Amino acid sequence: MSSEWQRGEYTISTDKQRLDIDVIHNFLTRAYWSIGVPRETVERALEHSMPFGLYKDQEQIGLARIVTDYTTFAYIADVFILEPYRGQGLSKWLMEVILAHPDLQGLRRWLLMTKDAHGLYQQFGFSAPHYPDRVLEILNLDIYTHANE
Repeated sequence: MSSEWQRGEYTISTDKQRLDIDVIHNFLTRAYWSIGVPRETVERALEHSMPFGLYKDQEQIGLARIVTDYTTFAYIADVFILEPYRGQGLSKWLMEVILAHPDLQGLRRWLLMTKDAHGLYQQFGFSAPHYPDRVLEILNLDIYTHANE
């Protein structure tokens, strides 16, 4: 079941049917964290996530997707607001909606990664890992550039 929130001419929706894959892929393929990501990868990621699409009227202007087990953990990924709509508090509103969503309450751990939006996320309680020595990763930076070969 999808949910919607309205603020003036803007809407946030978890309805996967509303997602504009062209807009999302066009942004993500140029974003520093997903340069060159194939469309099929974007589609599959959205299929297996809880998306929060941001719309002005019917036009998609932003997104965040949540990867979660709905019980203990959530990872916030692919957060963006298209450039013409930045500076209006929309990313803050998007984070407020995500963190207040009824299906995402009582989680023990939230995780996200950012290169340049620490100030935004710190307003919502995000900080460096409490135990950074316990965080490990496998990172393949070239996965999208080699996927098309």
